[in-house]
Amino acid sequence: MMPAPSDQELLKARLAQARRLLALAQSGLHYATSAFDKERYAEIAGIAHQQLAAMASMQAGDVAALFAPETGYANPKLDVRCAVFNQAGQILLVREAVDNLWSLPGGWADVGVSPAENAAKEVREESGYTVNVVRLLAVWDMLKHGHPPSVFHIWKLVFLGEIVQAGEISGAETDAAQFFDIDDLPALSTGRILPEQIRRLDELRNNSDVEFD
Repeated sequence: MMPAPSDQELLKARLAQARRLLALAQSGLHYATSAFDKERYAEIAGIAHQQLAAMASMQAGDVAALFAPETGYANPKLDVRCAVFNQAGQILLVREAVDNLWSLPGGWADVGVSPAENAAKEVREESGYTVNVVRLLAVWDMLKHGHPPSVFHIWKLVFLGEIVQAGEISGAETDAAQFFDIDDLPALSTGRILPEQIRRLDELRNNSDVEFD
């Protein structure tokens, strides 16, 4: 007899269905040519907004506003991060001002810069360190890892960065930067990075592999 799914598993399954429904509606609105089709796809999007709002304890209008910038053919969102190690093998983490939890420096991919340039920019703004991006370490689909449920489908790119010089934090999203031992990590923002992922990045930097989902 198969074990009953946990509440977390059920929530993830419902989120996956709502995300897929919203993606179909978004792509449908992009390609639809008749007013009838646009009306039906808009109705489907509204249903998906209601489903996501119920699972995230939000108002449907707030969910609609959250997804309002998402137009055109629906794609996963891209999160770009950078793993930076010092000579002692400690990893650089930044503290998120919004929740006082720690993460790798990084964020959503920006238009107009490459993924590697984006990673270096985020490190500079969030930690003060200027780095050279050496290579790609990992491409992760966050749905395949143990992150808390998210309304977005997110792919995460993690690059390896080498320190050039130190500086001052210039962004508003983080308020501290510090190096930590891999086996003595602070409380992490698990929606952004998991402790097992940090350990895996430490392994990947010591070989030539790129891990991908």
